[in-house]
Amino acid sequence: MTWSEMQPLLEQACWDTLYMVGWSTLIAVAGGLPLGILLVLTDRGGLLQNLVANRVIGQVVNIARSMPFIILIVALMGFTRTITGTTIGREAAIVPLAVGAIPFFARLVETAVREVDGGLVEAVQAMGGNTWTVVRKVLVPEALPSLISSTTTTVVALIGYSAMAGTVGAGGLGDIAIRYGYQRFETELMWITVAILAVVISLIQFAGDFAARSLHRRGGNSGASPKLRLLKASTATSKTV
Repeated sequence: MTWSEMQPLLEQACWDTLYMVGWSTLIAVAGGLPLGILLVLTDRGGLLQNLVANRVIGQVVNIARSMPFIILIVALMGFTRTITGTTIGREAAIVPLAVGAIPFFARLVETAVREVDGGLVEAVQAMGGNTWTVVRKVLVPEALPSLISSTTTTVVALIGYSAMAGTVGAGGLGDIAIRYGYQRFETELMWITVAILAVVISLIQFAGDFAARSLHRRGGNSGASPKLRLLKASTATSKTV
């Protein structure tokens, strides 16, 4: 196969992969962020402590995370058809990609939020802040660098999932690698596809790491946190005195 024949295939495959991964990431963040925060809030000692709800949510997340993606695609075919009207194509692939990524991202969010200094939460509560205020002013802003890193990890994982989705007719770079590189023995095209995936993943990882480091250098805050730190420091000083 000549380059002039490969080029349109690769261009369309790249667009399909970015389309699937982009929408899946947006849905995963929209669903996984509140789910991860809820796991922290309902845990023992959390602001909304509810151990029964926490264990139920945790088990659902664990079961969803443990399911191999290729099996998840098959298991969700009925649901996918209900949502998109088909089980083939990039739109259909977004459904299992998003469903698989939400619990994955939720656990990363949970880990990131647990690293937030509890003293800042106590400071906001001391100033009369409610749970929503704590989440909006402390937990999310302070965990933002880690959340950016978590999003980067999720995007990289979704690119790998999208390659597997190509095996069931979802399109994208995975479909090109399997259909042409493996089934038609177009080895050169397969290695070009692998190289493109490596470059895309490297660029995404670099951009995510750069954004996370930039936020970390600035304190990972959104304006209100420095005041909270000062309040925490003054409170600690008062207790010492």
